[in-house]
Amino acid sequence: MSTITALGVGSGLDLSGLLDQLRDAERGKLAPLQAQREQQQAKISAFGQLQSSLTKFQDSVAKLNDASLFQSLSANVRGEAFTATTSKAAQPGTFSVEVTQLARAGTLATQRVEAADTAIVDADTQLELTFAGMAPGDEPLKIDIAAGASLEDIRDAINATKESGVSASIVNDGSGFRLALNSTETGAEASIASTNFLDILGAEAQAAITADNDAEPGSNTVITQAGQNAELKVNGIDITSATNKVEGAIQGVTLNLEQTTEAGQPITLRVEQDTLKAREAVQGFVKAFNELKGTIGKLTSFNAETGQAGELNGDSAVRTIEARLRSVLSGGTGEGELRMLSQVGITLQRDGTLKLDDAKLNELTSGNMAALGEFFAGADAKGGLAGSLNGTLEQLLDGNGIVKRSISGAETRMKSLGERFERMEVSIERTIDRYRVQFGQLDSMIAQMNQTSAYLTQQFDMLADLGNPRKR
Repeated sequence: MSTITALGVGSGLDLSGLLDQLRDAERGKLAPLQAQREQQQAKISAFGQLQSSLTKFQDSVAKLNDASLFQSLSANVRGEAFTATTSKAAQPGTFSVEVTQLARAGTLATQRVEAADTAIVDADTQLELTFAGMAPGDEPLKIDIAAGASLEDIRDAINATKESGVSASIVNDGSGFRLALNSTETGAEASIASTNFLDILGAEAQAAITADNDAEPGSNTVITQAGQNAELKVNGIDITSATNKVEGAIQGVTLNLEQTTEAGQPITLRVEQDTLKAREAVQGFVKAFNELKGTIGKLTSFNAETGQAGELNGDSAVRTIEARLRSVLSGGTGEGELRMLSQVGITLQRDGTLKLDDAKLNELTSGNMAALGEFFAGADAKGGLAGSLNGTLEQLLDGNGIVKRSISGAETRMKSLGERFERMEVSIERTIDRYRVQFGQLDSMIAQMNQTSAYLTQQFDMLADLGNPRKR
């Protein structure tokens, strides 16, 4: 008897099609598990969105939890001669500032030589520089110059000496080349006073300079521009500064001088409470909370018409988060002048969002910043509303908080469902393999029965022919 190589060949039945239908039916048992896996994955993603919104809200709360926000000052300048910035040490006040002179760096140009790349030094020597701020007896700055050095080599040696406080370049004045030295710092004391450039030159170079001097009086004269200090008046008090960045003239204020003022026309500088940053922080707090509320609303929504529900619809963790935040927001804080959100112009709406009264907030930032700061940041270590909110948010978001636990729980269920899915897939394949064997046996049995039936039919036909006289 021949071997059956495909299901249904021996029996003539569509056993392969039947096996495929059985496989589909068995794999249908996986659908509920797959749906549960997708549901848990959607829940993990949803909690990720919730965590992001909570973190953003926490950032806005942290800004309000900083007492310095409500104590910060800003400097307002009416004019373009200078700009001003403040530090924590600044005090409110109005100042009259007159800038009569800007600080500048000193410069010095040496005697002229014929070429920049020709050797002008005969032996190893040292270039010496003195500065206006040096005390009598101070040693000049000395820079090693090698024999055979050109003007370019001297320039490079100066620039390679970082501590010199001088930068060097070469200037062509139309008749020759000069070494131009510039102080790297402004101010009179940093100004370059003198150099021994002529003394370090070789005899030939010195002779050329002398000859040039004879032909053109003054060519051997060192050209200089002395450095100078910035000079200004603050409320009529004379002040000098080696730089155009003036610190300490006004407590906690840094003046950045840019140009002089017109004579007799000082500029007004006001150091006053910085209300803008506080207003922006409160507005950011309200905006971040409403965005958080919108995220929660989307994740817990339910559409009665379509039956579509948000990924966290009915989730107890979300209800807990909302309840804890609502409790802090509506509970008030402290014993200060302001105790409730409504007193700072923030009201809780029926839909759970916050609404800000800008006029009320402006009134507080302009006239009662201290009370506003005490309400949000607190007057002591206990903190204010922002401190309480921040503590609650830290508990919600830390490693053992409800958000992390919810994500971890969903991930654990995802893993368990995945393992069940894999085990069921293996079980289904084993069942299908068993069906395949049984179908093969059935196919062989029916094939044998068909062969036996055909043989018996043939024998019966032969017997019938023997009994029939006409076929003898």
